[in-house]
Amino acid sequence: MMRAADKSCFNKFTSWESVAALACAWCLSATGCDRMITPHNTQIVKDADAKSAQGEYLNAIGLYESALDGTAQSADIHYKLGLLYDDKMNDAVNGLHHFKRYLVLRPTGGHATEVKDFIKRDETALLTRLSGDSVVTRTEATRLRNENLNLRKQVEEKAAKTKVGDEKSSTHRSAEKATLARAGGQSYVVERGDTLFSISRKFYKSPSRWKDIRDANRGKIDSPSKLKPGITLAIP
Repeated sequence: MMRAADKSCFNKFTSWESVAALACAWCLSATGCDRMITPHNTQIVKDADAKSAQGEYLNAIGLYESALDGTAQSADIHYKLGLLYDDKMNDAVNGLHHFKRYLVLRPTGGHATEVKDFIKRDETALLTRLSGDSVVTRTEATRLRNENLNLRKQVEEKAAKTKVGDEKSSTHRSAEKATLARAGGQSYVVERGDTLFSISRKFYKSPSRWKDIRDANRGKIDSPSKLKPGITLAIP
């Protein structure tokens, strides 16, 4: 039976709204009633936090994403999702998406500076992607960049040496042309077994002018009787 004090309290509530308010007040003191008055999304986020702490990252991600409602209140959820994708799932693409959503919803939020650093890191990782889903780490990217710099340096040095070599060859060819011009424009490529005597005989019908050929090709001939096959001699 209801006590007199309870009857007096009950009589103060004559409408359904008053009865509902009284029921809610009683519920506040009941065990487990805090879950009933907790907003739906807030409870989901609490459950997701618990799953994340237990290492159940996929379940946590599913819960977090179900709590997103597009409002500014979702910014912190996007931040948590970004961390999960970035640090636990090694998924820079989704991590980048949620970090950017955080900045859209809270451009000056408490995590804004940190999030900007995460975005810069993830964008760098994505830009250094080699192939497929393989993302180069920052250490690997630095190593590759240094190798590229070294290769570029080697190419430039080789190009410089080639240019010098070409210039020397050009100078040598010019000198050789000048020698040939002075000799009347005749030349002869030495073959195996040739001597100045045999070359003189070939051009002058006599071996006696071998000294003229020698003098016209100073620097090319070490021994008149042992000529190097392949060299070009000016024939005066």
